Amino acid sequence: MRLVIVGASLSGLRAAQAARRAGHEGELIVIGAEPHLPYTRPPLSKELLQGRQEIEDSALPVDELDVQWRLATEATGLDRARRRIRLHDGDEEHYDRLIVATGCRARRFDGPGAQLDGVHTLRTLEDAIALRAALKDTRRLLVVGAGFIGCEVAASARSLGVEVTMIDIASHPLLPFGPVLGERWAAMHRDHGIELRLGVGLAELLSDDDDQRVTGARLSDGTSLQADTVLIALGAMLNTEWLTGSGLELDPGVACDPTLTCTRDPEILAAGDIASVPAALAGGARVRVEHWTTAAEHGQLAGRNALVAHDERTAHTAPPYFWTDQYDAKIQALGCPALAEHSELLELAPDGGRFVAACVQGRLVVGVVAVNAARRLAWYRRALQTPRPLAELKEALAQEDATLGSPVGATP
Repeated sequence: MRLVIVGASLSGLRAAQAARRAGHEGELIVIGAEPHLPYTRPPLSKELLQGRQEIEDSALPVDELDVQWRLATEATGLDRARRRIRLHDGDEEHYDRLIVATGCRARRFDGPGAQLDGVHTLRTLEDAIALRAALKDTRRLLVVGAGFIGCEVAASARSLGVEVTMIDIASHPLLPFGPVLGERWAAMHRDHGIELRLGVGLAELLSDDDDQRVTGARLSDGTSLQADTVLIALGAMLNTEWLTGSGLELDPGVACDPTLTCTRDPEILAAGDIASVPAALAGGARVRVEHWTTAAEHGQLAGRNALVAHDERTAHTAPPYFWTDQYDAKIQALGCPALAEHSELLELAPDGGRFVAACVQGRLVVGVVAVNAARRLAWYRRALQTPRPLAELKEALAQEDATLGSPVGATP
């Protein structure tokens, strides 16, 4: 069997490794648009940006993997009838089974001033190298978007002594965590010297008349501010254009069943950011998760499942898990916090700096958020394979000896 994986990032690598470990001895081709062998992305906005790691530290080990790498090669089309992947250079790759792991790219600002020098996004290794170099000569950084990347870069820049303004059209940072926890994140950034401008968007990037370098921005409320460097952190766009006309179901990710098999073709699986998969904590609705752990788990499962018939494949059942490191806070989450109607503290350490909060929809816990409480997450991941009534989870928690402490009388 000829197994082809399109996407040479974390999911694609894990799929290739899993296929070999599961006994695949046939051809294994990995196609990647970037010129690099696989690397891990979380350090790009933190350790690498701060100078605590170098480029080589982001590389993922691939030396012993028997794979034909086709790097700096972009997939441009998929012919399912012929089982051919069209490539940007006019070549084609034939497959018997295919794993789609092309992930996302950074969403760009397309308004006035978007092409000015000093305007950055952060998704790739080259992006991180360019932004790190820029921050060395930056007095004031403007971060447009207070999601995960925006907040992490803002925290990293502050650690380097850069003045930072962060704006977002939302009412609080890290929108998926809801407004109550969002107020905590806003306070955390302000306590570290970040100027937060919330409920306002970017209208235009500005420069001097005789220069093509960014000098500031005009916001949607008509106000202006100065900046030497701008990071556009407006989320990600799916790399699905090459699948247009293929007949695969896109919603907008690649629609899959729980085994990561594409709904319209059992010979094709998807993994990572691009895979839209039913989630128990979302009531069975399909969700996409753009985070490291899910990318790794999807890749491993897709690599194994690609070797067997559809009716022999294993479902992905683990609840989504993701994290972000900002200043001295490790924020970790399970499940689907964005679906919650409110949050409620479950555990609170006596010092107040560590806690676990439930994200609740109706009576059911659909997610959990923890701050500096990494050891508690394993228990919750086992407990939340499916939605669970809050009262039931509290009863189970009452039998635990390792909790941080009682949250009675406290708010998230």
